Amino acid sequence: MSEFAFNIIESFGTLSQTENGWKKELTVVSWNKREPKYDIRSWSPEHNRMGRGITLSKNEIKTLKRLLNGIPIE
Repeated sequence: MSEFAFNIIESFGTLSQTENGWKKELTVVSWNKREPKYDIRSWSPEHNRMGRGITLSKNEIKTLKRLLNGIPIE
């Protein structure tokens, strides 16, 4: 399995937290020194391990925002 590098550029906040301290967060992450992208995934308390998640480009996050704004929430 190949190694990979990541750098959390910005954290927008926590969506949820488990009892063991892992947090699902919305961040901007640079993976393998590439252009930073928006990212939603679970992180360990030290941010040295991560769970599965989703990475979105700027256009994708704009579309997601528009879609979420259109959802009626009571």
